[in-house]
Amino acid sequence: MTTQGIAGHQESGAWPGTEVENGTIPIENGELFYEAAGTGPEGPSVVLLHGGMLDQRMWDEQFAWLAHSGLRTVRYDARGHGLSSTVDGDYANHEDLRELLDHLGIADAILVGLSHGARVALDMALAHPDRVFALALASPGISGRAFTDPFVLEHIKEQVAAVEAAEEDSAERYIEHFLRMWVDGPHREPSAVDPVLRERMRASADANVVVHAGGMGAGMPIEVGAYERLAEIRVPTLVLDGDLDCSDISANAHAITLAVPGAQRVRIPGAAHMVNLENTPHFDHALHAFLSGLPY
Repeated sequence: MTTQGIAGHQESGAWPGTEVENGTIPIENGELFYEAAGTGPEGPSVVLLHGGMLDQRMWDEQFAWLAHSGLRTVRYDARGHGLSSTVDGDYANHEDLRELLDHLGIADAILVGLSHGARVALDMALAHPDRVFALALASPGISGRAFTDPFVLEHIKEQVAAVEAAEEDSAERYIEHFLRMWVDGPHREPSAVDPVLRERMRASADANVVVHAGGMGAGMPIEVGAYERLAEIRVPTLVLDGDLDCSDISANAHAITLAVPGAQRVRIPGAAHMVNLENTPHFDHALHAFLSGLPY
């Protein structure tokens, strides 16, 4: 474990003067890399969960202001992503998260997840409800609900074809279909998307493919099947989704809002799936308002 001060803030995404602790924690068949900043372990901590094919750096902007605000803030690379271990056998992301909370001494967590990260957060809230204080679910995935949007299904089909072809450009094709689904979205062409954002997401996805491709098919995620159990969730819940995202994500956001008592939904204008990066001011304002209203 190491501690970074001001010299490391740009790499870690923290504000100048904010100390960032980083290290690894052991999990079954591997380890998780994490970063933590902000105040001590008293009260709930904010834990940021990234989307699939990405890593904790997608939260750079939010990690910075959350830690600076005094909240203890943690972000980590899920198994098979970033600096964490490659998948080696069946696993449960929500149990990996529980191990992380145990290691860091976090009794209550405010889980802020995007896409696959939201999917894991929902599973955690159902598997270990005593460990979850609140949920902020951005562009949410839900375990137990299959994709139905023709746009998404077509790009998934093309990804499978790229993998099966095993050609020189297979990884590049696979990543491009990822970008089409989860950065561009169904309502615009790549040329209409901020090229800096698109390249940032491409670089992150490419790094994960290079490092973790060997884990594809090496094990299956064990999930809770949250779609049929959403009404069991009893914590404050915020749902954020972009108006340019696919119909599956919109349907997920709607389902959570209907099923979870008291859940709030905020539509982020001018954004597809990556709502925290495409319309950061709107996203941050909504998240800040939600956190400020929690009964700490």
